[in-house]
This record gives sequence, C-alpha cells and structure tokens, in this order.
Amino acid sequence: MKPIQLSLEEYRDKVYACWLGKNIGGTLGAPYEGQKTMHALTFYDPLPDKSAPNDDLDLQLVWLEMLRERGIYPTLSDFADYWTKHLAPYPWNEYGFCQRNLARGLRPPISGCFENYYIDEMGSPIRSEIWACVAPGNPQLAASLAWLDAALDHAGGEGTYGEMFWAAVESAAFVISDPHTLIRIGLSMIPVWSRISRVVREAVWCYDNGLSWQEARERILANFGHNQPCHAPQNHGFTVIGWLYGKDYGDKLCTAVNCGYDTDCTGATLGSVLGIIHGTKGIPQKWIDPIGDTIVLHPYTRGLNAPKTVAELTERTTEVARKMVKERSDTVELGERTVLPNNLLSLLFRNERALTVLSRDPQSAITTTQGYDVALHYGGEPVLRPGIEKTIGFSVKRDDVPVPATVNIWVPSGWRVQPLGEKLGQHRFVLSADEVADRNTIGVTVTLDGQILNAEFTMLGPGEAKGYPAGVNVPTCPKCHARVEACICEK
Repeated sequence: MKPIQLSLEEYRDKVYACWLGKNIGGTLGAPYEGQKTMHALTFYDPLPDKSAPNDDLDLQLVWLEMLRERGIYPTLSDFADYWTKHLAPYPWNEYGFCQRNLARGLRPPISGCFENYYIDEMGSPIRSEIWACVAPGNPQLAASLAWLDAALDHAGGEGTYGEMFWAAVESAAFVISDPHTLIRIGLSMIPVWSRISRVVREAVWCYDNGLSWQEARERILANFGHNQPCHAPQNHGFTVIGWLYGKDYGDKLCTAVNCGYDTDCTGATLGSVLGIIHGTKGIPQKWIDPIGDTIVLHPYTRGLNAPKTVAELTERTTEVARKMVKERSDTVELGERTVLPNNLLSLLFRNERALTVLSRDPQSAITTTQGYDVALHYGGEPVLRPGIEKTIGFSVKRDDVPVPATVNIWVPSGWRVQPLGEKLGQHRFVLSADEVADRNTIGVTVTLDGQILNAEFTMLGPGEAKGYPAGVNVPTCPKCHARVEACICEK
C-alpha cells in the first residue's frame, strides 16, 4: 500500500472543479488580455453566455489526447508530433516559433529556445493543470512532466520554471490547502535564482508584511515588470497576489485579473488552483451559471477529438490519472477514502525528479528510440558555419540514467569529422565544412547491449539562421491570422 490514499470520488470532484475554474477565470480575464492598466472588476464584464475559447485549455486537451493514445510515458518526440498535428496554426509568440523550429527539423528542447524571443512568457505556465491532475499528490512527478511540455517552446526560460511551479502547487493542492505551504512546495521544484522564484517570494513578502494588493502590484512591476504583457514573472506575481489577498472565490479571481497584463492566464490559473483546493462546493453557482459546462475550442486547434463538456473532460482525465498513479506514482493510490500519512509534507516536498529534468541540456535535441533517449548536444546554437570548427556531443540515457554505448556518426558529403572521445557522459566530435547548406542531416548509430539504434538530427547552416527581431511574431495569413504555413481559411 502506498503512503497517500486519495478518495477517487473526492479526486474526481476536484478535477471537475479545476477545469471549471480554468474556464471561469479565463472567461473573466479574456476581455482585458494585454491591457496594462488596473481594473475594478467584481464580476464578469461583459456578462458571457458561454465560456471563452482559450489556448490555456486547448493545448492541455491535446496533451490529454496524447496521453490516451501514446500512453503515460510521453517523450519529447510525442509532444512534437502532437503539436505539429493539432496546434500548427497558432502564430502567437512562443507558439509560432516552436512550430517554426519544428518545421525546420529542430527537435525539443532546442526547438524551444533557438531564435525564440518569448521563452520567458506565459505559454507553458498556463498548461500546468493537466500534469497536476494526472499526478495528484505527487508534485515532483507533475513538475517533471511539465518540463517535457515546456521544453517545446520555453526551453531554458522562465516559462519552464513557471509551468513546473504551478504543476507542483496544483498537484499538492489535491491533499493540502494552505497557500503558503503550497507555494513553498512549488518553489522547491525550481531554481531559487529564477525570476519566477523571486517574484513569487516578493508577492508573499508583500502580503506577509501588510502591504495592500495595489502596493504589491506596483512592487512587482517596479522590480520584475516587462513591456511584454505576457511576460511570465510579473503575471506569476499577480496570480499569487489574487490568491493571497482576495477575500473569497470571486474576489481572489477579480484581484488577480484587476492587476492587468495577461489577465485570461492569471485568472484561469488561479481558478484552477482554487478549484482543486476547494472542489465544486467552493465555486459559487453565480460564477458557473453564465458559462455552464461547455468547452469551446479555439479555431486554431485542429483535428482534435476534444471533450465537449467539463464533465467529459473530467472522465478522460480520471482515466489517464488512474493509469499514471498506478504505474508511475510511488506515493499515491486512488481508492475509496482519503488517508494521509504523518510524513505527508516530507513526501510532497521531494524534488529529485524535478532536479533531474532541470539538469537536461536546453541546447540539445532529443529523440527517443526503443526506450532510449539519444541526444545531440549542440554546444550552443544548432548551426555550423563554413570554415569554423564546432564541437558537438551525443549522449544516451534510459530513464535519465546514462547508458554505456558506442556512437558513430555520419554527416553530409564534404564535411569533416574528428572524434574527440568521451567526456562528461558525451561522445564528442568536431565538425567542420567549407560549405554548409541551409538544412543538413546528421545521422548517428548507437550500439549498446547488442542493440543498434539509429537517429537523425538537423544542423542548420547560416542561410537558415539569420536571426529574428525581438518582439515580432511569425508571418500570419491576412484573413484568418493563423501561421501562414497552416492557415485555416477554406481552400
């Protein structure tokens, strides 16, 4: 028997309240997204008649479908496949540059950071709930799954830390409710030097030292503010402000949204957190009535067999969670009633898995074959420039544990390869060439335990790596405003 026993009925109620809260908070904040001024909301304004379509939820529906179809051990390759299949039209900020990199042959995590100005934004923190809901009561498992997700479009950035933080907070919220303790659990999964860690601590400090929420907001902006309204640090501060300062359910959501900036995201995340903590009984009916139970997809989400209602989404989530908890959670079981051990907090603060995934190299491309992760470490940008030697490395791991192997590579005709041997777990090579095409394939053959693994990776040339101006999005269709390469206009 595992130490933490969760009531299946209670778990299901909290999951339903999580997704319902996601819709409520997102719908509340959607009309004010991107506005940097303070607001004075006390309820929905304008009053909706259904939930607003929101990428905050849609991308998680894609991951849920991935977990149902590919299983509970998703790889970075799985994430890349499902992004390309279902999310390619999204042009905004990090989403557009993720797909641009995937289309160029770059695999995650390098797909998440190369020529991507937006790695410190909110695109991945808003996708945290699915990992908490399939890994309840196991914050470090939820955080490690969140890293895989964030690697697609925020590798090495604050967005990654934000998603890991919230996934851990929300996972722990299935079994404890104190905000300060939950926040400390989330912080234990991410680097103390990150801006997400520092801004969250600042918001807590303001509350604990008697500042008003308006004063706290101004301190957040003065010390962590950014001209981009979706920049993650400031918005994490606002979400925590709403959580701590609000007097009740509605006031908490409104306080977060009233801080301005990425209002649909701050409202949606806080709505989820409150839903998990208090369950459906904690959501006043007046907040439910205007939007109901229906899920409204954004038109850029394509080809997805999505649930039509929050109730259906809850059942699909529960289906995956039962498998995840049984096979991958060493501390939690779902059963007839909730029983919590005396060392609960020690279990919730465990962070070995989170620290392990944080040690992965953002400047690498990883592919999984026959259960082994084969990584190309670019040693910087994924670009070979004519006449300049570049040192790269390959590593082979299984379950994040290095595996002894023999590595041989092949490169385009005319390139030169100098083996350097093995160092610090990487099989290193020096590449050079007099001419480099825009896109190039490097092949690797790995021999281990009598098995032979083959993988291919992309190395760009200078013609494909000319840089991209900061704060500018990828080109879009003038009619539907989706990525021009994946527009949704009728042909």
